[in-house]
Amino acid sequence: MSSTPNYRTLAEFYIRGITQGFVTAAEVIKWSDDVIVGSPKTEDWMLEISSANADDRMGVLHHLHAVQGEVDEAALAVLLAGRQ
Repeated sequence: MSSTPNYRTLAEFYIRGITQGFVTAAEVIKWSDDVIVGSPKTEDWMLEISSANADDRMGVLHHLHAVQGEVDEAALAVLLAGRQ
């Protein structure tokens, strides 16, 4: 596992967290805000999540599915083990 999970792996973690109830939409929005600040290139999904309403759990979940890339299953398992 790499030291820092990629965006797709983190998105999958947040998808599972929202659907299983251990992550809030506000937490995902905060993550997206941090990603925007630290990323050299802003992507549409970052802006969509960042500007989402914290009360719109399904909207945030929808935008998480737009994150491209491959899920690092080992990194995801570590993230999930730490939160469940």
